[in-house]
Amino acid sequence: MARIKAKRCSAGLLKAAGVALLAWPWGWAAHAAGGADAEGVAEGPAWAAPAGQRVLRDLPYGPDRRQRMDVYLPAAPPRDAPVIFMVHGGAWRVGDKSSASVVRNKVEHWVPQGAVFVSINYRMLPEADPLAQLQDVAQALATAQRLAPQWGADPGRFVAMGHSAGAHLVALLAAEPGLQQSLGVRPVRGTVLLDSAALDVPRLMRLPHARLYDQAFGADPAYWASASPVDRLRQAAAPVLAVCSSRRAMSCGQARELAARAQPLAMRVQVLPQDLDHRGTNEQLGLPGPYTDAVDAFLRSVGAAPP
Repeated sequence: MARIKAKRCSAGLLKAAGVALLAWPWGWAAHAAGGADAEGVAEGPAWAAPAGQRVLRDLPYGPDRRQRMDVYLPAAPPRDAPVIFMVHGGAWRVGDKSSASVVRNKVEHWVPQGAVFVSINYRMLPEADPLAQLQDVAQALATAQRLAPQWGADPGRFVAMGHSAGAHLVALLAAEPGLQQSLGVRPVRGTVLLDSAALDVPRLMRLPHARLYDQAFGADPAYWASASPVDRLRQAAAPVLAVCSSRRAMSCGQARELAARAQPLAMRVQVLPQDLDHRGTNEQLGLPGPYTDAVDAFLRSVGAAPP
């Protein structure tokens, strides 16, 4: 599929963190030039887990060297633990499952409470376009659900989470129950999107945008629609929490587009603006404060919080 041619959740906690469901309008020009806060920002250096942290490194879910996952386990063997399944970002081209901004604060927050945390790699541009990457994410999720009982985890208590390009991919997966079923993926309890600006891809591509989006989505409007969570969402799916940087009007606007599309489907999509930059929406999740509290409240609301 390499085709690069032209290039009720706890209301008080959510209010404290600034949840908005449907609001308008939103701007685009601030993101058009890309820059340090664009979708392509690198995730940063790797995190060396401290001594005593149980980690299963580089478990394969496919034959490619990037089709690997790391699994972070509680110190005491859990029973029927929830699983947070994390997909890193990096403009569909760079990034790594072990980056500190991807795993450190999340692992240090959720794993001691009894959750299992899975972080995956996947094939990237130019080898694999976003739709091929979607297949990788689905395959990784199906594999993790199959292996979950070996880790003391419940395959029916997964939450999919992704940052940036990874958020786009898990949003696509959430919008495609048929794809999930065809690849043996069990329905997740919910999906957490961390600051994606590519939820309505056709709208994104028709307005001023950073060059990295041309590299990912090309120039074919039919492809834009096929890679667009808003366009592919046609039936209700599990609840979604869409975190967005309030410093990036584009990402909050895209999150509200997804919420608007979900509303007539009776699907729950909550938009959670945060006064953080693009990297901060990822890196600071897990630190004490109202942001992490709001995500924890969402996890409780879908039955996927640690005990």
